[in-house]
Amino acid sequence: MLDGAERCPPFKRFLDAQRIHPANAATLAELPFLPVSAFKRLQPLCFLDAAQIYRVLESSATSGQLPSRIAIDRDTAKLMTKGVTAILADFIGSQRRPYLVVDRPPHPGQGGAANARSAAIQGLMAFSTETCYALRPAAPGEESRADPDGLVLDVDVIAEFCRRHGASNVVAYGFTYVVYLHLGGGLVASSAALAGLRQKLGGALLPRSYLLHSGGWKKLQQISVDKATFNANVSAALGADARSVIDYYGMVEQLGVVYPDCSEGNKHAPRFAEVILRNPLDWSPCVIGQHGLIQVLSALSPSFPGQALLTEDMGVVVHEDRCPCGRRGMAFRFAGRVPKAEVRGCSDVQRRRAA
Repeated sequence: MLDGAERCPPFKRFLDAQRIHPANAATLAELPFLPVSAFKRLQPLCFLDAAQIYRVLESSATSGQLPSRIAIDRDTAKLMTKGVTAILADFIGSQRRPYLVVDRPPHPGQGGAANARSAAIQGLMAFSTETCYALRPAAPGEESRADPDGLVLDVDVIAEFCRRHGASNVVAYGFTYVVYLHLGGGLVASSAALAGLRQKLGGALLPRSYLLHSGGWKKLQQISVDKATFNANVSAALGADARSVIDYYGMVEQLGVVYPDCSEGNKHAPRFAEVILRNPLDWSPCVIGQHGLIQVLSALSPSFPGQALLTEDMGVVVHEDRCPCGRRGMAFRFAGRVPKAEVRGCSDVQRRRAA
């Protein structure tokens, strides 16, 4: 943080204005925290010279809002991949397995949200022996069966995947709302297609699967779909255990770190990161049962000032070293966006090579 600040004048001015300078902080909670909105207003906010920039990662921007832009070098890109892989391996194991993507195959020239979804999909490729895409663009005459992106279930492809891997350990991934539409009952046509496929195959489709999903819950909350309903419906569609449906929280401003649900429905920080929930009235750390703004800390952001960030999300402290799942440290749950905070994509990330 301090070494990088010398190469980023706006961040150095921010540190110099703090009551406690990072060099004098006695605890992690005393480190100055940067609001994530700074990555929208000062772009790109980084510690790199132009020649060192390998990629610029861009969050989604909704309703014309500015996106966050994060510049990284090659070393940070490697750390990001290793971090996500290590975290998810703790939840689903490290072995490689067939990978079912609840989305369409990549196609040349796709932009906006489609590219963002592709970036998130790539995060699980390290666990894949082969990749199958469960959706395809609707053909003429199928528009009534399609989701808002014009996609429908590719029943033939899914049927072949299930025939070959129905008894295997499988990992699946999709954006939360897309998964709900096609596996959770949001689209009648998709539900009917899956029911017909289960009947044709004579039972559960993928009973030994893990399904991971990420992205905002706002659209589902608007139609009164909570996490328990989501997990029950999606697991029933696959014939899997509801505990194998795993939601994870993450953001482009904290590269390499995601927060999956444990078996108890709580989230935990990995060894190379930390989470502090702060009382919005006085910024003091919250205790068990208190709601507060989520602050994230990470050791995986050497190319930009992402070491201590205050998000626009609320959470609640559930446990301190007492989570029944066995993981130590604070356990927390996501509790929604701060009222009136600008809507933004969570793991909705577009990757672009720097010019």
